[in-house]
Amino acid sequence: MGISKESCRNELRSAIRQLTDRCLFSAAKWAAEQLVGIEQDPTKYPPSNTRLQRDCSSIRRRFQTSNDNEGVGVIGTPIAGTSYVSTPVLEEERESNADSDFYLLAKSYFNCREYRRAAHVLKDQVGKKDLFLRCYALYLAGEKRKEEETIELEGPLGKSDAVNSELVSIEQELSAVRKNGAIDPFGLYLYGLVLKEKGNENLARTVLVESVNSYPWNWSAWLELQSLCTTIETLNSLKLHNHWMKDFFIATAYHELRMHNESIAKYEYLQTTFGCSNYIKAQVAKAQYNLREFEQVEAIFEELLRIDPYRIDDMDMYSNVLYSKECYSGLSYLAHQVFMTDKYRPESCCIIGNYYSLKGLHEKSVMYFRRALKLNKKYLSAWTLMGHEYVEMKNTPAAVDAYRRAVDISPCDYRAWYGLGQAYEMMGMPYYALHYFKKAVFLQPNDSRLWIAMAQCYETDQLRMLEEAIKCYRRAANCNDREAIALHRLAKLHSELGQSEEAAYYYKKDLEIMEEEEREGPNMVEALMFLAKYCRAQKRFEEAEVYCTRLLDYNGPEKEEAKSLLKAVKYAQGSFPSMDVSRFSS
Repeated sequence: MGISKESCRNELRSAIRQLTDRCLFSAAKWAAEQLVGIEQDPTKYPPSNTRLQRDCSSIRRRFQTSNDNEGVGVIGTPIAGTSYVSTPVLEEERESNADSDFYLLAKSYFNCREYRRAAHVLKDQVGKKDLFLRCYALYLAGEKRKEEETIELEGPLGKSDAVNSELVSIEQELSAVRKNGAIDPFGLYLYGLVLKEKGNENLARTVLVESVNSYPWNWSAWLELQSLCTTIETLNSLKLHNHWMKDFFIATAYHELRMHNESIAKYEYLQTTFGCSNYIKAQVAKAQYNLREFEQVEAIFEELLRIDPYRIDDMDMYSNVLYSKECYSGLSYLAHQVFMTDKYRPESCCIIGNYYSLKGLHEKSVMYFRRALKLNKKYLSAWTLMGHEYVEMKNTPAAVDAYRRAVDISPCDYRAWYGLGQAYEMMGMPYYALHYFKKAVFLQPNDSRLWIAMAQCYETDQLRMLEEAIKCYRRAANCNDREAIALHRLAKLHSELGQSEEAAYYYKKDLEIMEEEEREGPNMVEALMFLAKYCRAQKRFEEAEVYCTRLLDYNGPEKEEAKSLLKAVKYAQGSFPSMDVSRFSS
């Protein structure tokens, strides 16, 4: 059976209240965004109710490829069929007025970030909500102290062995409560989080699955579970109930496992119900970014900014697209917008850092990336981008340190591995560079730049493994090599190895693409010269004459060589005596 939009709305409304009541604000925010993301019927609601949704389907109309059941009110069923389970909405436990009063006081302290004070108020309370908020407050107090110790001992960006001192006691208490069967889904979520922090990943997965199966609307629990699914085998082994929230989880997990097309397909399916979800649009854009479909990514982010002009979430990725396209005006506008909205968000600092990098002000760019990391030391993009800046500044040791910090946070970040490869290549250490490029290409096998980087390593004087370089360039040529490097290098290498037929094949392909893109330059001259000589040697004189004639349009030594070659071709054809090449001398 499918599930109606109205059922989703009712479940999310209830979840927002329950999540907010437990101070799980990120999960409540996510649920509220999905609630508004369910498209209202404009014929039944006044314009004020649908203001945020008026143009919500424009991106979907432009890029969606799956079936779109707009207006049906039910999630479309995939070919294989989907039967959603009905999860009962959590009933709030009945508590005495005194307990409720203590809880309200603790919650007030919690909201003011007085975590230990909040935990102390609930010390003698026995309700499940009280237990969760007390343990959650202690967990956050421990995290806060861990951060303070790191800064005191190592500085805001230093590495530290500081740990959350509350983990052991929280684990013991929640473990005992779980064994007694007196734990609720929120307690299970916190228990899973603590187990993950302590490195007990298998039990953490089991506990988090229990949590989301009994209460599927806590997005924070799904995210913790997703971080523990580093392989598709692990993901497929999870015994999850088939609630509609599972579809959001699977889509996110596919993205993190670099299954970007599958992720997009799952989000398009979700859009049949959550047609106005800005979250889904942003996730689709992130997947398309990894597929290097920058035009579509830019269009989606432009739409998101128009609908939600004060949005900062995910806008750092939009700044990366504008940076890669060298769009100064767009990046300047975005940097100004986020600066005015909240300049002390890590994403804002990252966007401003990208802006200064594009202007060539690398020291200032590094300053903003460092500021982003002071706000969030685990902010992956900032470490990687700061490494890029240090490479530009020729500060290779600092670049290596930044990239290593990035891969410590996420071993799946191919950009950081690629950066490490570049840094070691700059230091003239191709064996090390090759090791890191291989890690990058394993994570992102469809990126031509990574294959080209590997090939160039194989070409270095220390390695001279030209056959391996050719294999890498071939992979690059099959991966949409936009810079048109691979075909030219393939032609050149085959020529160096005396493989004339293969060289001619790649020179011809390269020439066709240059003509199609109307590109001139030394590569075109080189291709024409090789093909002219090759065709002459193969006694394909008419083709050789065509290539020679085209070379006469260029000035320089190539023109004189082409004239001599043309004479030889005409002589071989037996037409030299009547040939007057003086008309080509101007």
